[in-house]
Amino acid sequence: CAKWEEVLQLFTVLVRSQLDSDVVILNAAIGACEKGGEWEKALQLLSSMALRKVEMDRVTFSTAISACAKGVEWQRALQLVSEMTHSKLEAGHVTFGAAITACERGEI
Repeated sequence: CAKWEEVLQLFTVLVRSQLDSDVVILNAAIGACEKGGEWEKALQLLSSMALRKVEMDRVTFSTAISACAKGVEWQRALQLVSEMTHSKLEAGHVTFGAAITACERGEI
């Protein structure tokens, strides 16, 4: 079992026990997926944050964009940058760096 899978198992236990999951916990889970190259799972967690009405921050978006970069999902990465700016969060160097990496890997 890879470490990202262990983190997701712990996250599932948290959700099933109906404990509140905050942005820090969800960011950690997205980060684990990013490190494991599981961009689709990272985006599923991002969607779950919206459904749970957990307020996303710059770390949330930057980590999800980085996961997309590793998955060569440059279009989704750019879409996340757009979503981030629409949610009134300022993208920083890390965010733009991850988006540029995604585009580089996607050869656009």
